[in-house]
Amino acid sequence: MPFGKYRGQKLINLPEPYLVWFHRQGFPDSKLGRQLALMYEIKLNGLEGMLQGAGSQDPGHY
Repeated sequence: MPFGKYRGQKLINLPEPYLVWFHRQGFPDSKLGRQLALMYEIKLNGLEGMLQGAGSQDPGHY
């Protein structure tokens, strides 16, 4: 997150209530806004486990 209370945090680590607040206020019209909206949907649907460890493996190995 590039600003605010959660500056420096990965978007996946943002608390759900923070993303709900953004959802109610309206996400910014930007790439960050689209990413925040995606994180909101992921957390809303309980899909965080899908992203655990993402980026930790060599892209050539699955």
